[in-house]
Amino acid sequence: MPLPLPSFVPALQVACPAAAFAVVAQAGPAGQQPPEFVRTLVNTLPIALVLLAAYMLLFRPEKEKQRRQQELLAGLKKNDRVVTTSGIYGSVASVDRDGDRVTLKIDDAANVKLTVTLGSIARVLGDADSSRTTRDDS
Repeated sequence: MPLPLPSFVPALQVACPAAAFAVVAQAGPAGQQPPEFVRTLVNTLPIALVLLAAYMLLFRPEKEKQRRQQELLAGLKKNDRVVTTSGIYGSVASVDRDGDRVTLKIDDAANVKLTVTLGSIARVLGDADSSRTTRDDS
């Protein structure tokens, strides 16, 4: 005659089949409950898995994005072509890291300069992007 399963084992089989097998193996003869630590493990395992998934899907990518942005700002130098978070294109005229300011040269002909915070630099443009900053009307 097969052993009766504790009431929480069918739900556990969906979440973690290996843990369900361990619970059934330790349940022993019919009517005997598994040890307290096994029940505690079975109850806390889904919560721990949800927290781990939240870390992997939410927090880790955000930290990676922040790290890349910090590296981009640390490597910012004069004459880099940049785009601000508000969509303004320009060339870096000067960088004041202590004052958290960047002076952008917007128009060379009219000598238009704009001072923005260091954190408002969204990205640094490469050589291919700098040739596409002018609009072709033909």
